[in-house]
Amino acid sequence: QVQLVESGGGLVQPGGSLRLSCAASGSIFSINTMGWYRQAPGKQRELVALITRDGSTNYADSVKGRFTISRDNAKNTVYLQMNSLRPEDTAVYYCNSDLIATTTKSLRDYWGQGTQVTVSS
Repeated sequence: QVQLVESGGGLVQPGGSLRLSCAASGSIFSINTMGWYRQAPGKQRELVALITRDGSTNYADSVKGRFTISRDNAKNTVYLQMNSLRPEDTAVYYCNSDLIATTTKSLRDYWGQGTQVTVSS
């Protein structure tokens, strides 16, 4: 079975940086898009950043210029470099991917379990 596992979350002071990683594992044929979503307490889950297989990116307006999404196709891994962090960035960050598993041969959306990011002084 396909699994997405996030890592790199934690507690950081305002203005600090964190780098999140998400590794996809299992019987994967190909990965289309990979991205990051976040959900703060009492808020809807929102798109943070998205990256296609060829490297095209999209960012939420709230993180443009501060966050950078990247991917390593050989490692089936997506990263989110977060700089100039603000308290309002505090949320659970979820990895997401549209991919084709070798067993299904169909494009499907997969989610990681989430990693907590807390920005506080």
